[in-house]
Amino acid sequence: MKVKSALRKGLLMSLTAMMVVGLAGCGGKKAATTGGEKALSGNITGSGSSALLPLVKDAAEAFKKNHKDVSISLNAGGSGTGLKQVSEGSVDMGNSDVPAASKLPKDKAENLLDHKICVMTVATIVNKDVAATVKNLTSQQLKEIFTTKIKNWKEVGGPDEPIVLITRPKTSGTRALFTKYALGGVEEVSNKSLETDNSGLLLQSVAQNKGAIGYVALPYLVKNDTVAAIAIDGVAPTLENTYSGKYNVFGFEHIYTAKDPKPAVKAFLEFIGSADYGKRIEELGYGVSSKIELKDPDHD
Repeated sequence: MKVKSALRKGLLMSLTAMMVVGLAGCGGKKAATTGGEKALSGNITGSGSSALLPLVKDAAEAFKKNHKDVSISLNAGGSGTGLKQVSEGSVDMGNSDVPAASKLPKDKAENLLDHKICVMTVATIVNKDVAATVKNLTSQQLKEIFTTKIKNWKEVGGPDEPIVLITRPKTSGTRALFTKYALGGVEEVSNKSLETDNSGLLLQSVAQNKGAIGYVALPYLVKNDTVAAIAIDGVAPTLENTYSGKYNVFGFEHIYTAKDPKPAVKAFLEFIGSADYGKRIEELGYGVSSKIELKDPDHD
């Protein structure tokens, strides 16, 4: 009996040991899978639209709070520059106010992946001395001002002073949108001495030069009262008017990448498109694409 008891005891001990080893093996496998996920790291570079820059910078700061090993370097330079650089592979992201096909050869545009981020409204702005008497311009008046057919503000009910154009270079996506939707395709006359595609500098130039007029993305006017926005045909440049289709001078903002962007870039773009970050878009002055009531289905 004692022998049988000893055998049973030994067998139980062996079975227990086998179970412990088996469980340890399962636990080890699970831990290896979890621990094997590498933390996101690397460098992301982007250039292009100065209109989209505030949003991308804001998103980068929020993204890096949870991904401290990712560095993000962003520059402006204009939509054309950003698209050229991303197509050449010198940056990871090309930020643009317009579709790539409008700035690049067809074969290069087709090699890029389009990420539509948000809506950007373009506002006509003037120096405050003008805004005291001019709060609205007709589409025709706007065309004649930017083609220098109208040269003095008194011709449109404003002060007796010369109109000073603050213009953008032809590489500018904001210029392309303004030309198409505000000027009806008529090219503005460039003022080379005050031409810039840096929206911050453009806004500053309008604020500092009497009689000045220009245009910027609506987000640059959030919490800024150094200049005044002008209505076009009686419609003010607001998100509400853009959403309803009353105000037509806007475009969709794009971030272009290679067809297979690296993991850090993919994660960053997923973050911008997430519901959590989406709450910030309107706070920054941009529009949510799904809220637009498009009159023209081919609107850029």
